[in-house]
Amino acid sequence: MRIPAILHLAALAFTCVPALCAQALSTGPAPNASLEDRRKALNDLFQQYWDARLENSPEFASAIGDKRFNDKVSDYSVRAINAWLAREQDFLMKLAAIDPTGLTDQEKTSRDLLLRRLAEHQEASEFKEWEMPVTQMGGIYATYPQLVAQLSFQSVKDYDDWIARLHAIPKAFDQVTTNMSIGMDDHRVPPKYLLEKTLDQVKELAEQKPEDSPLAMPLKHFPASVPAADQDRIRAEMLDAIGKEVLPAYKRFARFLEVSYIPAGRTEPGISALPDGAQYYAFLIRRTTTTNLTADQIHQIGLDEVKKDEADELAIAQKLGFKDLPSFRASLKDNPKMHPASAEALLDAYRAYLKPMQAKLPELFGRLPKAPFEVTPVPEYLEKTSAPAYYEAGTPDGSRPGRLRIDTYNATQRNLYGVESIAYHEGLPGHHLQISIAQELTGVPDFRKYGGYTAFVEGWGLYAERLGKDVGFYADPYSDYGRLEADMWRAIRLVVDTGVHSQHWTRQQMVDFFHEHSNVDETSVQAEVDRYIAWPSQALAYKIGQLKILELRDRARQELGDRFDIRAFHDEVLDSGALPLDVLSDRVDAWIAQQKAAGEKQVAEK
Repeated sequence: MRIPAILHLAALAFTCVPALCAQALSTGPAPNASLEDRRKALNDLFQQYWDARLENSPEFASAIGDKRFNDKVSDYSVRAINAWLAREQDFLMKLAAIDPTGLTDQEKTSRDLLLRRLAEHQEASEFKEWEMPVTQMGGIYATYPQLVAQLSFQSVKDYDDWIARLHAIPKAFDQVTTNMSIGMDDHRVPPKYLLEKTLDQVKELAEQKPEDSPLAMPLKHFPASVPAADQDRIRAEMLDAIGKEVLPAYKRFARFLEVSYIPAGRTEPGISALPDGAQYYAFLIRRTTTTNLTADQIHQIGLDEVKKDEADELAIAQKLGFKDLPSFRASLKDNPKMHPASAEALLDAYRAYLKPMQAKLPELFGRLPKAPFEVTPVPEYLEKTSAPAYYEAGTPDGSRPGRLRIDTYNATQRNLYGVESIAYHEGLPGHHLQISIAQELTGVPDFRKYGGYTAFVEGWGLYAERLGKDVGFYADPYSDYGRLEADMWRAIRLVVDTGVHSQHWTRQQMVDFFHEHSNVDETSVQAEVDRYIAWPSQALAYKIGQLKILELRDRARQELGDRFDIRAFHDEVLDSGALPLDVLSDRVDAWIAQQKAAGEKQVAEK
């Protein structure tokens, strides 16, 4: 298996830091260690890294159902950030010192992926991402309202742990504020207009009554396992912590944003406005897409994909009796059948498409997730800036289901023709299937079961939209247009993301390009453009990942002919969790070779 190019960083570090290398060799297996000793050392290192990561990020641990650190809040201080980088460097050295000779393919893959991750984190540290930790898309102000919705409250300890976290949140706000102040000195600040939107969200949370705050959500329902006397105490302590400690921290943070941070915000939207913006964006593209594509190459891919999607959309419009796309798109805005009558009607539309797809899954996948799944609305405090829909992963033990979150803000202005493709992308066979299968894997280290690579995860989601078409769904031509419009959306992202961050586009140029080439509703266009500005490169992952998976499927079908099995192909793509696209390509190529060899052997034996 090919070693990813980024591992040259690990190799460089390993050869250029003699003291650390000596330490790594002294704590790792001996140079002539047996295969079993090296395997044990490798697996021990995987577990040590995973435990350290969960302890370093207790919110992440809680979100995946590990309650060991439920009473803790991350240390956001610069000292803690540097300490974690040093610890990762130590893991990197110890990992690099283990000879991979004789290990299984999965063990080698795990070693290579962790080396890659650790080296990438060291490289990312050069760009001081901790100095810009807050935008309208999230940050410290949204972390804990989102986290509490993911937790389970089944015992008195669960409630007491949450109260302990509430007491710790003000210090976390202070640490993040300090980091942002350092960013101001380094001229690393998000665009001013995005921070104004951030301030609106912070104020909304800060001005709530304690009992109405999302942080008090655990008080809405107590399980029978919590005695009445404890309920009274818990209610009093939780509301007291929220009212006297947390909400004042939110108000101080709002004041900091308003008085100091927003005035320091940059005026140009693109990340290239930062002192090292061009280099940073190149790094972000590489990290997000797991390719060596340049911004210019991605921009051109986007233009080409927009052109192809427009041609297919025009064919549907003409089939429905319209002469061109503008007249067809205009008709959709005034067609009451294309808009839900209510927020609940919008949720029901998603559920209606997911049911037949779920019945179809056994024909497409040999392995299906065990985790439950549900469709629910986006929390109210996020709905004004949220994407139209997003997936919220469940826990491996099934105690919290995977959730397809639907933004029901301005629900009657949302379109229905886009619902089918989003349902497949965010739900089934998209994110819920892929992420749940990854979390349920056995025989691989825990760090491979969670998160992963955006180009794979989002590429799979967009591939899932296309898969629905391949297996006979999108029977309604309006829904099929919605599929193309969704694909167009992701193609446009390639153009506008690279446009604003590498070609100095204005925000209005981004909006104009959207309107010229799509029928995406105004609410979504405005939110999405701001999202791309806040998250440079993230939006590139979808189309780049989808194109790679389609390329691999076409390659496998061509090479294997009648022996191509779509279920086996999908299982091969998913059975190792989210992978970098180059690693996925190598795995699929190896699988194709194995299938061809097995077929040739069968022929020879007849």
